[in-house]
Amino acid sequence: MTRRLTARITHLEMTAPPPQRLPAPSGPKLALMRAEAMPLHFYRYLYEQVGRPHHWLMRRDVPDAELAASIHAEDTEIEVLYVDGAPAGFWELDLSARPGTVEIRYFGLVPDFQGRGLSKFFLSAAIFAGWAHNPGKLTIHTNTLDSPRALILYQKLGFRAVGWSEEEVEAWE
Repeated sequence: MTRRLTARITHLEMTAPPPQRLPAPSGPKLALMRAEAMPLHFYRYLYEQVGRPHHWLMRRDVPDAELAASIHAEDTEIEVLYVDGAPAGFWELDLSARPGTVEIRYFGLVPDFQGRGLSKFFLSAAIFAGWAHNPGKLTIHTNTLDSPRALILYQKLGFRAVGWSEEEVEAWE
């Protein structure tokens, strides 16, 4: 039997870029790399590692052809954060609603890299990548199944809540 969970979604937006990008934390060797033609198996690995604890659903069981069309589209931009050579997280921008909106569709760190002071820097990089496309606004969504720190982080970096909704999702066992 599949367990169903209710997620309360907070829709957030930012209508002007922040004054400055946050610096990378000192200590680990960091690399933020654009994934031009990411192999599907690597995307699925990152999606599961980041999304499983939060029951991400949208791309969990998508057929290969559909996934490839989405992540390799001209209006999709993906960057991967590496820490000391290991993949630590990713973000994905949806540019399809330009010039009005750029959406940070996915953003997250692999659990092994959470709590190390990387989130602010990594989100700041995603925000500035979004604003580089000159949208009227930048959007992101979070829900009650995400990290409880996600909403606080988004608001701290300049997003404001503009709406709420609810959705039922299948638990990722």
